[in-house]
Amino acid sequence: MICCAVIDTNVLVSALLSSHDDAATVQVVSRMFKGEIVPIYSRQIICEYQEVLSRRKFHFTQSKVDFLISAIERFGIFVTPSPTGAVLPDRKDLPFYEVVMEKRDSDAHLVTGNLKHFPAETFIVTPRQMLNILDGIEN
Repeated sequence: MICCAVIDTNVLVSALLSSHDDAATVQVVSRMFKGEIVPIYSRQIICEYQEVLSRRKFHFTQSKVDFLISAIERFGIFVTPSPTGAVLPDRKDLPFYEVVMEKRDSDAHLVTGNLKHFPAETFIVTPRQMLNILDGIEN
C-alpha cells in the first residue's frame, strides 16, 4: 500500500536520533525512501525542517539534513495550503495540519509523535499507527 503523509518534524528528529532500525520513526522514514509513503509538504514545512534539523543540539551533519530534505522535495507532493481557521495548542503545528487538510481528498495522513497537539482525527496518527496502516493492520 502507498499512502500520502505529512510528516511532523518530531518524527524526523526522532528517526535521525535513533540507533534502532526497528524504531517506528526510523521505519516511517525508511518507508518514505522505499516509496510507500509519499511525503506532502509546503514551503513552511520545509523551512521548519531546515531550521529544526540544523540545530546544533542534534549534531546532524548538514549533508544529512540536506539529503533528507532533498528527498522529501524530490519524491513528495508540494502543497500550498488554504487557511483552515483551526486553532491548535501550538501555532507552529498549523502548517502541518493545513497541508494534510488540503490533501484529505487523497486519504492523506499526518504522522506525529505529538497527538495531543492536534484534533482527535483518525487521519492524525503516530508513526506506529502509520506503519500499521501501510501493513493493513487494524489499529
